[in-house]
Amino acid sequence: MYTAPELVCPAGNLPALKVAVDHGADTVYMGLKDITNARNFAGLNFDFKSATEGIAYAHKKNCKVLMAINTYAQAGLTHQWHKAIDTASELGVDAVILADLGMLAYAHQTHPHLRLHLSVQGSATNYEAINLAYELFGIQRVVLPRVLTLEQVKQVTKHTDVEVEVFGFGSLCVMVEGRCLLSSYVTGESPNTHGVCSPAKFVRWEQTPQLMRSRLNNILIDQYGSEEPAGYPTICKGRFMVQDETYYALEEPTSLNVIDVLPELIKMKVSAIKVEGRQRSPAYTAQVTQVLREAIDLAVKDPDGFKTSTKWHQVLAKVSEGQQATLGAYSRPWK
Repeated sequence: MYTAPELVCPAGNLPALKVAVDHGADTVYMGLKDITNARNFAGLNFDFKSATEGIAYAHKKNCKVLMAINTYAQAGLTHQWHKAIDTASELGVDAVILADLGMLAYAHQTHPHLRLHLSVQGSATNYEAINLAYELFGIQRVVLPRVLTLEQVKQVTKHTDVEVEVFGFGSLCVMVEGRCLLSSYVTGESPNTHGVCSPAKFVRWEQTPQLMRSRLNNILIDQYGSEEPAGYPTICKGRFMVQDETYYALEEPTSLNVIDVLPELIKMKVSAIKVEGRQRSPAYTAQVTQVLREAIDLAVKDPDGFKTSTKWHQVLAKVSEGQQATLGAYSRPWK
């Protein structure tokens, strides 16, 4: 019998938190309603009252809660990030997810009892960086960026005692997390500091008789026919004209799905598998959590005999970005 990795699920708001807990999450992750949170969308996230309720609900059902404080503090505003860490400690979360080295230092020194996870936004892609963060700040888990192959993930787990968390399902990012400058180039606001790839104040939708156009700070990102599903405008997933041809020049919308390689992840002793999607609906959270719960439990019981279910893939296909799935960087057969 192998040790089951934690299933870590998104809690973009209180209803999403509750359905994640009810559908089998071991852990949920949340953020506050401010720029300390890398999913700082209007209408999402938690204030102190709703966070208190959500944490109590999760803990009552033996589910852990993580607080994402995963943007980078700005000069003159560091008190906001300090306050967020203080609030997380006061709320009694099970860990905070941090990217900024200064905030890791603050949390380590000010709240020595508080468990620290290095965010994917911290962009630690090798075990040397992870071990350094452990030596300096005592981190207990790292979330790996979605740019490593399975063999590279295995090398990380072999050379560090820090718990390793990997993404298992959700929207992919073509960039190395924590290093993207595309939105900053277009809007002047970086996703690493303001919390979202496409701040809502810069988003515009234009309806014409034939098309729906989406713009970010007046730059045309995409246009959709009347029967075509329209995605939220982000630079990396827009369609652009390149040498007289219009296509997804950077990245076609698609979702990561690791169900087929769960036995490999379990055998390499990955500590947690994370579902992306705090900006998605509670229905998305419920469906993905339930499928991943079933899949992980079966894979742990018999990794060698594990077979995926057609039903799992059908359910996940309905909530996949772009209605398609991939193993992403995990699978690079040419290397």
